[in-house]
Amino acid sequence: MRKLILSGVFVSLLSGNLISAQTAEKRSLTLEGAERIINASKAKAHELNAPGGVIAVVDAGGNLMALERIDGTFAAGANISIGKARTAVLFQKPTKAFEEIINKGRTAMAALPDSFFTPLQGGVPVILNGEIIGGVGVSGASSAAQDEELANAGAEAAKSFSSGSAALTNSAVTFFDKKQVDEGFAKGAVLFDGGDGSRNYMVHASRRETPGMVEVHTKDADILYVLQGSATIVTGGTMVEGHNIAADEIRGKEIAGGETRSLVPGDAMIIPNGVPHWFKEVQAPFLYYVVKVR
Repeated sequence: MRKLILSGVFVSLLSGNLISAQTAEKRSLTLEGAERIINASKAKAHELNAPGGVIAVVDAGGNLMALERIDGTFAAGANISIGKARTAVLFQKPTKAFEEIINKGRTAMAALPDSFFTPLQGGVPVILNGEIIGGVGVSGASSAAQDEELANAGAEAAKSFSSGSAALTNSAVTFFDKKQVDEGFAKGAVLFDGGDGSRNYMVHASRRETPGMVEVHTKDADILYVLQGSATIVTGGTMVEGHNIAADEIRGKEIAGGETRSLVPGDAMIIPNGVPHWFKEVQAPFLYYVVKVR
């Protein structure tokens, strides 16, 4: 697994201050979740002795996740079932509603591009706790009503998915406004620490007032981006008086040899894991992000 961390190397790590953020949690189907929906639809087809059917599951954006064609189903059923599932998600309602609208005379709707609109009964949104997390479409059963019945069986199965199950992934958009970020850089602070451990990244607003020790991260590569101030950094060479301060983290007094560069706002630098680096001189305040990639 690759690990992404936005981290301050020095002052921010010492401060321990955590800035609160606005977050919006969103659940998404996994492949396992999509397969469980298909299996529920197939079980319903077996119960009803349905002569065939193609079952398609899409994610909340209408992208195909899984498809299964029951033996004996006509070939075009695959594209139709995908279209039904996508329509149910993008318009956030069962496709039966659109078929009924067209049948009542609003035929102009039939002219919408079939790449995202299939107004045929048999597509339903997959809803969990009021949130649409995907869609399921069925085509090729004994009737349009049976298409919808099989789709409903799949969507109903998703209601039993729990947040911690392999059927779902939880994601959160995290937002820090300018005031929060400025406050973080004013003292060097943790913007985001990975929350409950379900995230594999951290965010620090980094502030350096003085030169530091030589650093070596044996597993993490550093990607620096300078925001304010300037510094002289030495990379490579040989660390002098190095010692471990934590697992996979080594610190030293200075670097013998190496390559010296001046960093100013707008500069970016990639330091691979295992390479010594040393902020030898700093014009304070030196503000920067570090992206750590493992």
